Amino acid sequence: MMTPAEFRVLVWRYYRTHGRHDLPWRQTHNPYCVLVSEIMLQQTQVDRVIPFYKKFTRKFPTARKLAQAPLSEVLKSWQGLGYNRRAKQLRAAAQALTERKYRTVTELEELPGVGPYTARAVAAFADNQDVIFIETNIRTAIIHHFLPKKKKVSDKDIENVLLRVLPKGKSRDWYSALMDYGAYLKRSGISHNARSKGYVKQSKFSGSLREARGALLRELTQGTVPRALLLNLLGASRRAQVLTALDALLAEGLVCVKKGHVALAN
Repeated sequence: MMTPAEFRVLVWRYYRTHGRHDLPWRQTHNPYCVLVSEIMLQQTQVDRVIPFYKKFTRKFPTARKLAQAPLSEVLKSWQGLGYNRRAKQLRAAAQALTERKYRTVTELEELPGVGPYTARAVAAFADNQDVIFIETNIRTAIIHHFLPKKKKVSDKDIENVLLRVLPKGKSRDWYSALMDYGAYLKRSGISHNARSKGYVKQSKFSGSLREARGALLRELTQGTVPRALLLNLLGASRRAQVLTALDALLAEGLVCVKKGHVALAN
C-alpha cells in the first residue's frame, strides 16, 4: 500500500503536467464565483459547465447582481444546464450573501442549497481552508490506492485517509490536483464508486420526470403558456408525468399559475 507521502508525490506530479489549470473557476478566489461553480458542477460534467459558468458570471458577476435579478431571468440563464432547482437556491444564497459574510464551513452550510460537501469545497477553493470533503473523483483515487480490497467503503473510511494525505496549507491546489488525478483514473477505466456505501447510480434521463421538468421550464422561457396546452407538451402518454412535474415546480416556487396560464416565477 502506498504511503501518504508517496501518494502526494504521485498526485502533484500528475497535476503539474496534466492538471486542468485553465478551468475558469480555478482563476478566482471569490467565494461567490466559487459557489456558482460548485452548484453548477453538482451532478453535471465539467465540460458542460464551462460555457454556462462563463455566461452566468458575465451576466451576474456579483452576488448582489444575482440577488436582485428576477427568478425568471435567472432560470432563463440556467436553461439547458439541468436540475433547475439549483438556480433558485443559488439566487437565494446570493441574497443571503449580500446581507453578511459566510466564510466558515458552519456559516456556509446555512446558505440555501449548500450542504456539507459544497460548504467545504467553497472553504477550500475560496479560502484555502484545511477541510475534508469527498466527491466522485476523490473517492476513486482514495479507494484505488488505499482501500483496494475493501468491498464496502464508507465515507468515514475515505475521510480518515484524506486526513492523513492532506498537505496542510495547500488545500485549494491539493483538491484541484486530487480531483484531476481521480478523473484521469476514471478515464483509464478505473472507478470504484460502486464499492462505496453511499453510491447511487443516476437514473436514465430519457422518459424521466427530470426530463419532463426540463421540458416544461424550457417551454416557459418562451413566455406564458395555457396550463391545458402545457400538460400535453410531451404527448398524451406522458400527460400524468407532466402534471406531476408541474405540481413539483409550483411547490418549489419555480413557476406560477394565473388565470389558467403558467409562467416562470419572478
